[in-house]
Amino acid sequence: MLEDQRLLWRLKRGDKEALRSIYEKYKDNMLTVATSLLHDTGSAEDVLHDVFVSFAMSVQKLKLRSSLRKYLITSIINRVRDRFRTKKHHIVELDEVGPIASDSESPERSAILSEESQLLTGALARLPLEQRETIVLHLKADLKFKQIAQMQGISISTVQGRYRYGLSKLRTILDGEMKK
Repeated sequence: MLEDQRLLWRLKRGDKEALRSIYEKYKDNMLTVATSLLHDTGSAEDVLHDVFVSFAMSVQKLKLRSSLRKYLITSIINRVRDRFRTKKHHIVELDEVGPIASDSESPERSAILSEESQLLTGALARLPLEQRETIVLHLKADLKFKQIAQMQGISISTVQGRYRYGLSKLRTILDGEMKK
C-alpha cells in the first residue's frame, strides 16, 4: 500500500516509469479478471488498455478511498459492465477457444486440463453476469465478500447468495456436460 502511494505520488509528478511499474504490478491480475468475465482474451486486453489509458489521463484528479489494486479491479469490472450494457462484447464459443498453455509434463495430461478448462469456461459463461462477476472476484481477484459487497454497493449476504447460487449452477451445468 505504501509502495502504491509512492508510485502514485511519482506518477502525479510526471514520472512515466511509475505508470509502467503500476501496470506491470497489476496487469496480470486485471487481465485474469477481465478474461474470466468476457471469455475473450482480445476483448479483455482491450478493456485493460482502456482502463490504463483512462487511469493515466485522470491520475491528477484521483483520490483513492481504498487500495490502488481495488480501484483498478473496480475499473475493470465497470468497463466490462459497460461492454455488456452496450452489447459490444463477444462471448467466445467453445470451438473458438485457442489452446491453453499448461506446465504439465505429458500431452495426455495437457489435453485433459485443456478440455476441463474449456468446460469450466463455457459453464461460467452461461451464468448470469452478477453471479459470474462475484465468483471471478472472489476466486480470481482474491477479494473477500465484504470487499465485493462494497465494490458492488450491495449487502454481504447478497454477495454470498450470488456466490452460492453461482457455484450451484456451475455444478449443475458441469454435471450435465459430464453426462453427455
